Amino acid sequence: MAEVTQDVSTETRKVDHIRINLEENVDFPRLTTGLERYRFMHRALPEIDLADVDTSVTLFGKTLSVPLLISSMTGGAEMARRINQNLAIAAQKHGVAMGVGSQRAAIEDENLAHTFKIRQHAPDILLFANVGAVQLNYGYGADECQRAVDMIEADALILHFNVLQEAVQPEGDTNFAGLLKQVEAVAKKVNVPVIAKEVGWGFSERDVQALANVGISAFDVAGSGGTSWSEVEFYRAQTKKHANVARSFADWGIPTADAILYACAGAPDLPVIASGGLRNGIDVAKCIALGATLGGLAGPFLKAADESPEAVDELIDELTAQLRITMLCTGSSSIADLQKAELIKS
Repeated sequence: MAEVTQDVSTETRKVDHIRINLEENVDFPRLTTGLERYRFMHRALPEIDLADVDTSVTLFGKTLSVPLLISSMTGGAEMARRINQNLAIAAQKHGVAMGVGSQRAAIEDENLAHTFKIRQHAPDILLFANVGAVQLNYGYGADECQRAVDMIEADALILHFNVLQEAVQPEGDTNFAGLLKQVEAVAKKVNVPVIAKEVGWGFSERDVQALANVGISAFDVAGSGGTSWSEVEFYRAQTKKHANVARSFADWGIPTADAILYACAGAPDLPVIASGGLRNGIDVAKCIALGATLGGLAGPFLKAADESPEAVDELIDELTAQLRITMLCTGSSSIADLQKAELIKS
């Protein structure tokens, strides 16, 4: 079990998170994404040409070549700079969206800001800044959020909600009281759209409604079934108590497929980004057919980016090919068609 010091800096915690995600099995032990419960109605006579399939989609005024998000992962540590750079180079080449990890470390220490700054490598992509929502109860406000946006020239701001992760961290920030009011103030003052993002346990319909009512512009549901951050914290724990507490929540949360449906029901007019355990282009397609605008992946991209920008490039190529073939086999010549493709629930 990984040993960490009692007084853990934000930068050290980021290094721990990268290392553990690369070296350990931190997937949900039993809980799945729920996507396996759905399959597409196959069309033997799709009446379209694969060459004519159009995977483009527009979000926040920017057109993406593929409805794909390289989900927020890292930053705030020197080893994260190379990972973010590799991701950004591939994102620019393929015209996909990207989010950076929590920028708290760089807000605390400007010397770490360069680990997040990727615009020079990806001048045209849809790029998301990222701040932990709970920090709004620990001295952060619209000014700090705007600093995060300006730091990386972002097109939108993610406020990530990670209540369980904070609760199982010995050094976690656990005051989530009155947070909705703080979120509303940020949504009103920052100069870009604000996205509410879970980190792997999904949003309920009730929470989506509440956040939509205070000005949230989109949701990244980040449901259960992929990386379990309570498992990550298990590997960081330095005492038996903390290890046992973290591990007991290994299968907590709302499966990704259900979280998409909850988000679409709670805020039917707002874009939904689907993430949490997606592993291929067929998963992305299923999420879009369930109501999402984009599909996001983190774990597979982290492993590829740790290798090289070429490995990220190859992964995006594979995901795109899988998505395009799914669209052909469902008779979907556009993403709008795919959103109406017939799913069979088993």
